[in-house]
Amino acid sequence: MGKSQKKRSMRRHNPMRVPDSHLPKGLGGASSSKQEQVLPIMQKMESPDPLERKWACVAVSNLIQNDPSTRRLLQGKNVVGALITRLSDSEEEVVIEAVGALRNLCIDGGYDICGEMYNKNIMAPLKTFPAKISNILSQYLESPKSASESVQKALYEWADNVITILWCLSETSNKALNAINQISLVPFLMSFLASRDRLPSAPVTSAAQCLYVLTEDNPPAVKEVRSNTAYISCLFEIARSEPKGKEDSQISQERAVTQRLLACGILRNVSPLPASSSAPADFDRETVIPLLLPVISSVSLFEYSNAVGELLQKMDSEPQIEKLSLKNTPKSDFKSAEELELERIETKLRSIQLALEILTGACATLPDSELLPDEEGDDEDEAMDGEDDNVDGALMDDDAPNGSRPTPANTSFLSSLVEPLLSLIQPTPLSFPPHSGPSPHPPTTSALSAIHVCALECLNNIFLSLSTSSNPAVAADTESGRKVWSSVSNALQAVGTSFGPGQERRKDVWEIGVGVLWGIGNIWKGNLVPQEEEVRVLMQLCDATASDTVRVRCVGALECLAQHPPSIELNRTISQYLLSTLPTAAGPSPVGVEPMIQAASALIDIYSDENMPYDVNFRQGGYVDRLAESLNGFKQAVRTIDKRKEGGKELRSRGEEVRENLQAFVQYRRDLGF
Repeated sequence: MGKSQKKRSMRRHNPMRVPDSHLPKGLGGASSSKQEQVLPIMQKMESPDPLERKWACVAVSNLIQNDPSTRRLLQGKNVVGALITRLSDSEEEVVIEAVGALRNLCIDGGYDICGEMYNKNIMAPLKTFPAKISNILSQYLESPKSASESVQKALYEWADNVITILWCLSETSNKALNAINQISLVPFLMSFLASRDRLPSAPVTSAAQCLYVLTEDNPPAVKEVRSNTAYISCLFEIARSEPKGKEDSQISQERAVTQRLLACGILRNVSPLPASSSAPADFDRETVIPLLLPVISSVSLFEYSNAVGELLQKMDSEPQIEKLSLKNTPKSDFKSAEELELERIETKLRSIQLALEILTGACATLPDSELLPDEEGDDEDEAMDGEDDNVDGALMDDDAPNGSRPTPANTSFLSSLVEPLLSLIQPTPLSFPPHSGPSPHPPTTSALSAIHVCALECLNNIFLSLSTSSNPAVAADTESGRKVWSSVSNALQAVGTSFGPGQERRKDVWEIGVGVLWGIGNIWKGNLVPQEEEVRVLMQLCDATASDTVRVRCVGALECLAQHPPSIELNRTISQYLLSTLPTAAGPSPVGVEPMIQAASALIDIYSDENMPYDVNFRQGGYVDRLAESLNGFKQAVRTIDKRKEGGKELRSRGEEVRENLQAFVQYRRDLGF
């Protein structure tokens, strides 16, 4: 059972992307009308008339918006190569629109399309843009009236698009990242952060996001930021600032919060910070968690989901300007109040997701004592308790009459980190696409499902930290243990186990959630009352998954449930299932080697005390003979582990240890003479 870490290979392409499977006809073919438009667009991309080339770039952006089928059709016509050629166009406006179209392709297309861009040498023209942008930006900052507002706006949008493309490319491959490292991007990005009070919030936020990604496990960028005290001071100023935006809009306010979170994330990425900086002794405890907790604690995902549903209903009931416009006229930039509110909600949800991503890393490295309540109680704990008053307390209030809360002794463990995280894993009506079709609002669905996954990763790290060390105070709070288990289990059952096309996020939630259950089970082993439906679903998932890691987690969770002394019948159900995963005289284990090792270890642990009420199952079922039968096949399976592969040496060593324990356990049970 390992902690969840942010790994470049495992990250989603970027937080703005909506998966194709969430969109209408996301995995199907383009409509005939769209197919008819593609050829003229590609022809005009090469037109001698700059207006037609500009029109073609704009048309690409319009056609691909939330339409992966048309995007793939354009890809087949080499739209990526054509747009990259336009980055060297003699007309500036064509270049700007081509950058915008490529940015949208990055956002919508993910890793594959970014890989195509890199392979088609987008870096050659792209690497010249930061210097050009910096020169023009410096002129505007020195003489704000030297250019009209519209010209400045065009520059800011161009800068935003260039930065976003670089951000997306940096997550594509090590080759792309190395190429970006060669253009010394850090000073360019930091210049936006340093001038944040004089610039629009959008390009500043993109610069912060790009730097956040660049400093993840990327030594050149980490070293460059860490070694510059001015950069560190600037990042601390942003992280500690009050959220306010230059523009008077709610979206800008949300972006300001995002900038604070990103600055905090960048500082974590480049830690340990130099001694000369203003960093506190315990950065995570004194800076990271106090910043993140209010972001994840003061929200109700159900309220946001309901608000989006109401906005969509209102938009459907009102005639839209676009629907009334003449055919083939350019799209209007006007956004209704409902569309702006939807954007604000999505920005807010992405801020929560970002906070959870950073918190996942913090939870992976926090000392175990940081996760426990402070018995003396200081001002910081009191402040956290105040923040928790805003959290939906449904989990803790289920058994409390008249809205009263349980005693602090039962809730102390949940008060800081765990309780708000439990609230964020509960699915809403918009968390996943319906089984019958696409989501009514894909951006909201994408954000909500990502929040559930990130919150579960945080919980996984917290409970792993607690389960791998001795924490008598937590283990003794069995009431909290049962409520935490129930909350996670209920959330997983509400998500459901239908993992067909378009439902990949449901599968992600389950695969991480089972690990959370295992961690909880290890802490409160013997005190969790198993439910028949829970046991059945865990066994079904173990059988259905192709991942050995998920199978190991399922076995671990089942092992914990089997050790509830009064639950004799479900102990029998679980133990017989675990026995079925072991090799027999007739053949090898039906599961992978690692799940087999975990199952054998689980059976030893479950029946290590022959005085337990459920030990009757071991004796009456003849388990000792079944375990003895598995010994030879177990030994052969362990020998097949390739120690040269990553993790192979450790797995081989553990397999040998469990084999020895199993052999000794069989002899011990036989010596008992039952």
